[in-house]
Parts: sequence; structure tokens; C-alpha cells
Amino acid sequence: MIIGVISDTHGLLRPEALAALQGSHYIIHAGDVGDPRILDALAAVAPLTAVRGNVDHGAWAQKIPATNILEIGGVSIYVLHSLQELDVKPEAAKFAAVVYGHSHVPKSEMRNGVLYFNPGSAGPRRFKLPVSVGRLIIEDGKIEAKILLLETDT
Repeated sequence: MIIGVISDTHGLLRPEALAALQGSHYIIHAGDVGDPRILDALAAVAPLTAVRGNVDHGAWAQKIPATNILEIGGVSIYVLHSLQELDVKPEAAKFAAVVYGHSHVPKSEMRNGVLYFNPGSAGPRRFKLPVSVGRLIIEDGKIEAKILLLETDT
């Protein structure tokens, strides 16, 4: 199973990001969507799990939960926007991974047997941080993560 992971689009769904997510069986958006049309475009590619970020306001955003859980391929993935707001012990709750955004910094690390994964920012470039999305690969109950740096002009 391939799960495309995107975050911090801030109203900009780059064609490069959309292309990188093609072929995903599922997509996770880890918040700061910025425009509900982005969720529609992602849902047209694959089933979508999304959370609300700190820039997501208005009636459309209130329909999106602050946290979400995706269970697929024998693993559970906890999704939230800001890791500082994590209010569960993922290892105790038996989550295989925690997917988050907010910092715009791509990161993949194991802690206490749990994968903590931030795909980075796919929206407008911030500072000198890369523009990126991520991919989670689930096979035989195990999860592997990859950061995909996008080639962009801006």
C-alpha cells in the first residue's frame, strides 16, 4: 500500500506535488490546507484523510477534524497538524506512525518504535526550506517512509 503524504499547502497545490501523489492508494493531508478545492483535487486521486491546521478557518475548515486516524494494511496512523499538540502516547495506543506538519521541515524518525513523519511543506516556499511531499509504504504490517523533494521554479 502506498500512502501519499502532503502538508502545509497554504492554498497552493503545485502540479509537481499532485504528480508525486499519483499512484497513491490513500492520501493524508496533515493540515494548513488553505483552500477546500485542494482537498477535492486530492480526493480525486485517492481516498483522503485530512486534518485542520492553524491557517484553516471558515465553515469549510470546521468540517475537518483537528486529529484523524487512518487504519490501513494492518497499521494505525495518527494524524495531526502540530506535533506540539500530540495528546496521546502513540506507543501505548499501538500507533505505527504519527504524521504531522506545521514546521515545514521534512523529517522522518523512529521514537519508541513509532515512526514520526513530517512530509515538509508542499505549498509556497518558506525561507530556504525545500518543497516536498512524502510517501509511506506499508507492506506486511511494516511501514517505511520517504521524503520526496519536488523540483520547482519557485
